[in-house]
Amino acid sequence: MYRYSLRKRVAIAFAVCVAVLSVVWGFAFFSAIRLSEDRVLAHQLQRAAESYPSLTMSLRGYDEVGRLPESLREWALTNPDEGLYEFDAEELHVAVIRTGNEQRRAFVVFDVAGIEAASSEDWWWLLVITGVVGTLGVLGFGLGVVVMRRAVAPVVQLAHVVADIDPEKLSAEDHKRIASSRFGDDEVGVLARTIEKTLERISAFVERERYFTSSASHELRTPITVILGALELLEESDLSATDRKAVDRVRYAALEMKATVEMFLCLARETDDGLYDEQFLVKPLVSQAIDQQRHLLNGKFVDVDIDELVNPSVCGHPQAFSIAVNNLVRNAFEHTLNGQVPVTIRISEHELFVTNQVGSEADKRPTPVEAPSQGYGLGLGIVQRLCERNGWSFSLHADEARVIARLAW
Repeated sequence: MYRYSLRKRVAIAFAVCVAVLSVVWGFAFFSAIRLSEDRVLAHQLQRAAESYPSLTMSLRGYDEVGRLPESLREWALTNPDEGLYEFDAEELHVAVIRTGNEQRRAFVVFDVAGIEAASSEDWWWLLVITGVVGTLGVLGFGLGVVVMRRAVAPVVQLAHVVADIDPEKLSAEDHKRIASSRFGDDEVGVLARTIEKTLERISAFVERERYFTSSASHELRTPITVILGALELLEESDLSATDRKAVDRVRYAALEMKATVEMFLCLARETDDGLYDEQFLVKPLVSQAIDQQRHLLNGKFVDVDIDELVNPSVCGHPQAFSIAVNNLVRNAFEHTLNGQVPVTIRISEHELFVTNQVGSEADKRPTPVEAPSQGYGLGLGIVQRLCERNGWSFSLHADEARVIARLAW
């Protein structure tokens, strides 16, 4: 449970990290200053001890140019301005000051020979300082990582919980895995509660869908089965030619309704007990579709040519494939005009083509069409969805002369 919001925790973490680093750097610089002071004093004392008992003075004052060290006289004659000057070659530091007579200047000379470190020693100190700075930088980075991890830990925890949930296989208990109550009332808690409620609604929807499809599968198919059974009994009785045509129309309408119900139920099912990985042959399903839809050619002088190059097998849902083929064959039979060339069904290793003529070759002007939107039946949109569900591809090409439907796997 967290008392502060995520924004405040991140701000506090950043402030703590900066404060700790500032304190560490402050102590480091303070230590460096004290070390430098002690070092200068130690070198100065050591130099004096080496010249004992005649002690030398590192600091000396001069009020005349002629009394300055010889190396500084030429420079002093240039009448330098007040200030501090450094002469590396002579190892001297000079301060120029005004005396009571403003026209005259006095010189304070500090001889640092033996007090300042040698160049080689400076490089060693630079290396030590670089190492200390690098170490502090690494420690600061590590501290920042630790502090920020603790600040965003609830976000990472929620992400891990959500990642463990498979959206393709949601169960009624998945939303309980979020356990939003443990995330408090901050932004992460709001997000966790929203995800939990969303998953709960999705799980309830999936359960309702499964219940509906299982119930509808029985409730919708039973009346159709009863109608088909009653029609079979009627066909066995003595019927006039007019009554027999009416019975045939009812039977065809019932078969169409059965195919439509199976289509929608097949699309509505979230899972289908592994039937999407079943291997089946193409030719028997194509022959079955032709037999079921052949009544649409009654009264038309149209033949059906089947070009069977091979008899391939397909991996997927056999009922979905049968529904798709039935839809394509039905559309081809319905839209083929009387006296046109035969409807051609071609089966290859990875493709199925259904071609039907809708006009003469003389009127042919290529105009490709979109499958679901050109009046070839609502079923083509369903065919497209069935193909997407099974990993197949579907396309439709139509012009003034013919329509070519292609189903590939």
